Amino acid sequence: MEFSEHIKTANVEDVVLRQPLHPPGRGALCITGHHLLFSDREDQSGSQVLLLLRNIDAIEKSVENLLGYSSLFSFADHGEKRSGSSGTITIKCKDLRVLQIDIPSMEQCLNIAHSIETLSNLDSVPEMYPFFYRPSDQSCESQWGLSTPEQFFRETKGLTSLWRLSTVNRDYSVCPSYPPSVIVPKCIDDGTLKKVAKFRQGGRFPVLCYYHQKNGMVIMRSSQPLIGANRKRCGEDERLLQAVIGSSDKGYIIDTRSSQQSQQARMTGGGFEPKSCYSSWRRLHRHMEKGKTLQESLIKLVEACGDESHNMDRWLSKLENSKWLSHVQTALSTAGLVAECVERDGHSVLVHGSEGSDSSLLISTLSQLIMDPSCRTLEGFLCLLEREWVQAGHSFQQRCAHSAHSHARLQQESPVFLLLLDCVWQLWRQFPLALGFSEALLWKLATEAYASNYGTFLCNNEKERYVLGVKEKTFCLFRALLRPMDREVYSNPLYEPTDLAIWPSVHPQSLQLWRGFFLRWTPHSRHLEEAQEEIRNMIIEWGKLSPSR
Repeated sequence: MEFSEHIKTANVEDVVLRQPLHPPGRGALCITGHHLLFSDREDQSGSQVLLLLRNIDAIEKSVENLLGYSSLFSFADHGEKRSGSSGTITIKCKDLRVLQIDIPSMEQCLNIAHSIETLSNLDSVPEMYPFFYRPSDQSCESQWGLSTPEQFFRETKGLTSLWRLSTVNRDYSVCPSYPPSVIVPKCIDDGTLKKVAKFRQGGRFPVLCYYHQKNGMVIMRSSQPLIGANRKRCGEDERLLQAVIGSSDKGYIIDTRSSQQSQQARMTGGGFEPKSCYSSWRRLHRHMEKGKTLQESLIKLVEACGDESHNMDRWLSKLENSKWLSHVQTALSTAGLVAECVERDGHSVLVHGSEGSDSSLLISTLSQLIMDPSCRTLEGFLCLLEREWVQAGHSFQQRCAHSAHSHARLQQESPVFLLLLDCVWQLWRQFPLALGFSEALLWKLATEAYASNYGTFLCNNEKERYVLGVKEKTFCLFRALLRPMDREVYSNPLYEPTDLAIWPSVHPQSLQLWRGFFLRWTPHSRHLEEAQEEIRNMIIEWGKLSPSR
């Protein structure tokens, strides 16, 4: 398919662009297979706006006949009036920007709108821009990612005595959403793992994602067991979980569903680990919303942030009704519970919900960030995201297909990754010295997950990336963020490493709206951003003058 087939009008002159935090500009608009380009003819500096079409969540168009005729009349019947018509396209982006484009011709307006709608919704992965993007710095070709499961296993001290690296999933046949290599108890062979995979939804059998150096306890994650209404058992699954904790210990299962939801799941073939079969494990339920509920919460939050009534009571009411901060609170609280079980109580934990690829990853990531200082450096945090989200099978293509503005609701959409970044920002705000990366990194990741030049967040799992050759044909975002120039932008100049756990406060008064992201296109946010940048520069200069620091 040629992109040109979808472009009826490629260039339009005398277009007016209105965008947040900038005065209106007049110039030329150009549409390509992947971008919308606006060149300001009146700006002496020749400024341009380049918008990735994949970043467009929704567009709204309105046309107007300046001679008084309705825009609904056909061009064939009233062609002579076409010169007196105009149109406006409102573009709502996944990064929450809202742009308005005034086009002098109604026909050109409709053509441009049609092209944008079509090209921004192409769902064929090989046609997406990361497969065409070629950065000027080609140094990131040497290695696609930052780490592999094999490297993680080798570099994690203490693992080799009781754990092993299994390649049972080397051809992705056991679990399509797992990487080829996973870490499991040494005493459990691959034949047993295959049987356990058949007992867990989507084949996501329990695997190790974190080893606590202080006491040897671990965090495992998986999907729900397929107990069903007939209370089906799997001796291999029971043996695997017993091997995790040994004969003289107990473990905790953190189920990210309510007790009622877990019971209801049995009616559709799922369920939970019954106490009678898993006597050494204690199950705790921490209900976490996901899917459509979480998506609707984001939509309400963005609507609240776009309220221009300047009525504080109304704004606070809308913010509360969105329940977004409640989701942040629940996630941080649940992650704190997992960290407490491992760090303070000295017990291993298994985290799962139903599929094990959304809330489970959210909780395992946050709990590691709380406990493990190596995850709090810039590179350590990116490695954590690569391990727990990209390699572990979060469905980025489905979950991030649309953001908060789209008119077409897909059942698979859910801003779980955005919720994670918000929770990390809360930690960053509460512990400004403990995290080695900046808020700008979180903004960047939140944007790139929805629309990117890089292939890191393409597809839904490692198998899909392998089949489509993503690692051979695209570039890695995480490696790009660690280039010297970018590293300086995304590092925290106040960072002071600590080996202590960072326990977040989850009291309502301790949690704040992530203004830097959700209000980033308002004048207030721009002033705040400029102030933060000035402070950052002062700290960097001070550091240069204080070599002993």
